[in-house]
Amino acid sequence: MTVPAHAPEPLNDRVRHVRAGELDGHTALSGSTVGSRRLWMGLVENPPLSATDDHHHGDSEAGIYVVSGHPVFVFHDGTQEVRIAAGPGDFVLVPPFVPHREENPDPEEPVVVVIARTTQEPVKVPLPGLYRLTEARLS
Repeated sequence: MTVPAHAPEPLNDRVRHVRAGELDGHTALSGSTVGSRRLWMGLVENPPLSATDDHHHGDSEAGIYVVSGHPVFVFHDGTQEVRIAAGPGDFVLVPPFVPHREENPDPEEPVVVVIARTTQEPVKVPLPGLYRLTEARLS
């Protein structure tokens, strides 16, 4: 088949396969690993009795699927800290710029999650603490 000279460049038209054990650190799918244009996916394990720093993911949404363990997602609703306890099979959405942290309060079991973000590479902006999300902070 001949492609006309005026035709747009073809879309990324190759299915990519990243086998278990072939992750680049935590990254499975990204611009640098498979040529993704708008998606980052990875596998993250949080050890027992651990917590991430307070952070947000810039203008990227983060979708989280809990594979195993019982993570707690913490954010501030403007009045108080809110703690969302999740378990295997649960999904969690973290909207853009929302300060939060993930905790694993279990003394023995690690937490394993699959994360998808709407960027080619992971974005994690460390913060000095949780704070209320306001329009002023989004500008």
